Amino acid sequence: MRVTSNPDRGGSVWKSHRPAIQLKTPAQIAKMRAAGLLVAETLQALAAAAQPGVTTAELDALAEERIRAAGAVPSFKGYHGFPATICTSVDEEIVHGIPVVTKRLREGSVISIDCGAIMDGWHADAALTVGVGEISGEMAQLLTVCEDALWQGLAQARAGLRLSDISHAVERAVRSRGPYGIVEEYVGHGIGTEMHMPPSIPNYGPPGRGPLLRVGMTLAVEPMVTAGGRGTELLGDEWTVVTADGSWSAHFEHTVAITEDVPWVLTATDGGSARLGGHAEAAGATAGSTS
Repeated sequence: MRVTSNPDRGGSVWKSHRPAIQLKTPAQIAKMRAAGLLVAETLQALAAAAQPGVTTAELDALAEERIRAAGAVPSFKGYHGFPATICTSVDEEIVHGIPVVTKRLREGSVISIDCGAIMDGWHADAALTVGVGEISGEMAQLLTVCEDALWQGLAQARAGLRLSDISHAVERAVRSRGPYGIVEEYVGHGIGTEMHMPPSIPNYGPPGRGPLLRVGMTLAVEPMVTAGGRGTELLGDEWTVVTADGSWSAHFEHTVAITEDVPWVLTATDGGSARLGGHAEAAGATAGSTS
């Protein structure tokens, strides 16, 4: 999701006048969990298939086949005219890369795969970045930094905290690991009956600002981290976003539900228990009602 305001410079993200954030009932979150498990399993299959010589179009076909076979609909295909089921962003491409038959993966590259699915009218959205064959230690470290930052942010997805506590945790995790770039123009978002909903969730900013996190909220948290600067450019296809300096990037994302207990990561097969401790599967049954 693109955002033009900057929360550190008086932008609209943290201002008090904001659209209402959708809350979900336990039954609605259960439907999002079903969509989330399908997204998780699809991403696992795509990660395994992302081998040297495979085209991004072949990955896209695999994703669409799996999603539709499960009785779901790809969230991305046709969304504002996007032509594919997944986004495939390779090397210096940050996000929204379009799968094509002419792009064949090469040994040593990295590919970010973003995937969404709709089941019974409810969305789930997640992304990961994987190496194609053997990758350099520098790139492996970049992937680790980005994924760790995502989980640090998800750990703050708890009732009673503020939205920017998630953002601050992501930024702090990245800054503590080295001079990486944090993409500012593209951010996380609310999710539910639509793929992109309020609130916007930047990957940087001070803690203790923004809406109070409440039981029943569902959020897509998605840091994008580069090996160089944070500047971005939009390619001529009007979708693919690349780093301005040509540095490579990583992108990780999960959909998480705010519960009365620990965060419930709807797009992680274990609900997030391995990385967050505890298990929110049961806690999710207490999620709040629609408002």
